[in-house]
Amino acid sequence: MTRTVAVVGGGYGGSLVAKALDLAGDVVLIDPREAFVNAAGSLRALTQPDWAANVFFPFDTLLERGRVICDRATSVDPAGVTLASGDRVEADYLVLATGSGYPFPAKPKQSATTIAEALDDLRESHKELAGAGRVLILGSGPVGLELAGEIKEVWPDKDVTIVGKAEGLLPGFLPEVRAELHRQLDELGITVLLGATLTAPPPTEAGRAGRFTVTTDAGDEISADIWFQAFGVRITSDYLADGKLTPLTARATVPVTGRLTVTGYDHVYALGDIADLPDPKMASYAQEQAQVVAENLRAQLAGERPEAVYTPTPHQRILLPLGPRRGVGQLPAPGGVAPATTEAVHQRKGADLFTARFAERFSRRKASS
Repeated sequence: MTRTVAVVGGGYGGSLVAKALDLAGDVVLIDPREAFVNAAGSLRALTQPDWAANVFFPFDTLLERGRVICDRATSVDPAGVTLASGDRVEADYLVLATGSGYPFPAKPKQSATTIAEALDDLRESHKELAGAGRVLILGSGPVGLELAGEIKEVWPDKDVTIVGKAEGLLPGFLPEVRAELHRQLDELGITVLLGATLTAPPPTEAGRAGRFTVTTDAGDEISADIWFQAFGVRITSDYLADGKLTPLTARATVPVTGRLTVTGYDHVYALGDIADLPDPKMASYAQEQAQVVAENLRAQLAGERPEAVYTPTPHQRILLPLGPRRGVGQLPAPGGVAPATTEAVHQRKGADLFTARFAERFSRRKASS
């Protein structure tokens, strides 16, 4: 008898699990959007609207045998998933892979469930940005830095200022990586104010043009024509708040075992941002976890013992492009990690922001069994 695997969330990890198990079980992928969103390309989609369609991959090309339900999960219990429509999906196995939310434009607005709606939002915000001479970015993490680089690639004469609460850029990464990042930001003419907060938020809506002046807690005045929020990750676990499956941690994540099963169950898995793991909330980690989940589920579907274990890495890695031609990185190396060259960042991420990789995943090629 074919058993049902319900995958809740079609992001980086969830779509990989669904694809890997497509021929091994009855796969049901549940996601409120009609397409996978390669969020790594969202910021370039903002600055280059003619390229923006490359970010979206319709779910209807992902699976050969399985099915996709475009709906939002409102509750999960050990036996299945309840949807916003009132429908229910009964399942023998469950995978929670709903990731996290992030302010637009790094991720689409929650209301944009279709490709057309998401593209309209990007085009509208692009028009606002195009007419702004001075840009303020609040948040000095990877999203804020990448956004600044993409803006400078298209409009090198725009005045771009980043304000961040952190005392340094990329804390915890190699000193030479951080030094090279500062060098490239200086080369691009991007102003970075660290260890700073605003005394009051900008008076305009994020992503909307409108001249304003704000003041930092150190007394620095910043005048800008538009601003963007580049902070505020929100774990998408609200559908578990009813406690029908498991209590959430203080960080709104789900406790998991080494095999990535939800603690207390051997048929329910969690991966990516929603899993209570020390890994950074980044796509590459979610996809590594997805490989472990897929291996264990494949074994269970074949009547075998699941034995794959996920071991979080103690070393941070990153590919941080500043537009297609610049960027810094830190990658695994014998004995630890090493800086990535600008060329390596370009080839591995900056050139196409993983577009080719996901075009292959969503090509309807035969899934591995």
